[in-house]
Amino acid sequence: MSRFVAAFPPVVGNNPRILVLGSMPGAVSLGEQQYYAHPRNAFWPVMASLGLPVLDSAGVRRPYAERLQALRDHHIALWDVIHRCERPGSLDSAIVHDSVEANDFATFFRAHPGIQLVVFNGGSVEQLFRRHVLPVVNREALPAMMRLPSTSPANAGMPVAAKIAAWAVIKPYV
Repeated sequence: MSRFVAAFPPVVGNNPRILVLGSMPGAVSLGEQQYYAHPRNAFWPVMASLGLPVLDSAGVRRPYAERLQALRDHHIALWDVIHRCERPGSLDSAIVHDSVEANDFATFFRAHPGIQLVVFNGGSVEQLFRRHVLPVVNREALPAMMRLPSTSPANAGMPVAAKIAAWAVIKPYV
């Protein structure tokens, strides 16, 4: 049985330079009302590898509010391509494509002109952005875009260490 799910508001502080995009929060994240809440999602370890204080000395996630503040303090905004869609379960492959309503990126980019880089957290995120956002925004005004390996546990073929190494390319922006 399919059901409609809705995304979270963006996490954005003063003068963001990087926008990290996901597709739509998975079931665990929706249940917890937290971005990247699944315990096997590598997003928070990846952010820690970039120097953000999102994990404690034992590698345990700090409280959610502290992790979000660390993103803001390091000029990283976080959002999803999809505002609302029909999707049974958590996999991007289960998204009913005719049901996708994209977030309002034209307004977002106008409000945050300092964003220099959009990072797609996986290939399906980039495809969703190209399909649902590019046709309705001013392409000339867009920042640089980069697809990086998904931090999702569904991307199990890539070890966390390899994800961390790949994401290191955004370190100059942090």
